[in-house]
Amino acid sequence: MTDEDAATNPLSDHDSPWKEALEGWFPEFLALLFPAVHAGIDWSRGHRFLDKELQQIVRDAETGRRYADKLVGVHRLDGQPAWVLVHVEVQGEAEAGFPARMFLYNHRIRDAHAVPVASLAVLADTDAGFRPGRFSDALWGCVIDFRFPVAKLLDWTTPERWAALEASDNIFALVVMAQIRAKASKDAETLRAWKFRLIRLMYDRGHARKTILELFRIIDWMIRLPAAAEAAFLQDVYTFEETKRMPYVTSAERAGIEKGLKQGKQIGYRDGEADLLLWQIEKKFGADAVQSVRQRIDAADSDTLRRWSERILTADSLEALFG
Repeated sequence: MTDEDAATNPLSDHDSPWKEALEGWFPEFLALLFPAVHAGIDWSRGHRFLDKELQQIVRDAETGRRYADKLVGVHRLDGQPAWVLVHVEVQGEAEAGFPARMFLYNHRIRDAHAVPVASLAVLADTDAGFRPGRFSDALWGCVIDFRFPVAKLLDWTTPERWAALEASDNIFALVVMAQIRAKASKDAETLRAWKFRLIRLMYDRGHARKTILELFRIIDWMIRLPAAAEAAFLQDVYTFEETKRMPYVTSAERAGIEKGLKQGKQIGYRDGEADLLLWQIEKKFGADAVQSVRQRIDAADSDTLRRWSERILTADSLEALFG
């Protein structure tokens, strides 16, 4: 694939699938990437996502772009409540202000709610030298030394650790593998091959139908393919399902997933492009957002729809999408 082809490939959207994966499999996420934290939580008492609390605390913070931040309420084994702040860093380059942002969020949450807070960072970038795990500052003997655990996904690309991921029965291993492969290459055929391999692993592990549909959506969301490669990938999946007698992806069409997957089949058809964009908006911004922009999308031409469909992959608001 030429550099020009790579430049025009659909970009992988990492923010939203990470949020969905964390909400769906938070205990599995901790067990895989932060086992010591997982071991200190009383999972019999459940856990609760505190998105509204996090938004209120950090909404006026001048911290630059935020990624897949999650705040989760848990109970420690001693019965005391604690909050877990998870920050997923998905950009491909180092960010000097990242440790300060981790400290700021931790401090604000602790100050507002007077509970212990464990701040965890997942670094999904491709810069091997970017390993922030500490924020320090000092003035006239007054010292701040804030340290936080870090899971660098790039470390899982060694042969030994990748083999461990492929052999793991932890469902979150597939999410981590999809994220790693989405960032590792821009070549369409390479991505297609890895996407299909991950889908086969998903089936081979014998997950329930509901779990397979959820995982399929997240893997598809993370690893985006150009139209031709996506159509070939789908054919591979359909053929594989026939041999397994497990027509889950066909069932997924009725669940709405196929609206996104039909990008390859619907390319060049204006109505299909509009349906795809509406589906993307619903998944990223919610059903209310679809109703607010439907008339604008219905009036747009095919070129405009394609431009918006590419822009939504990085847009963090409707204003950014249409602006």
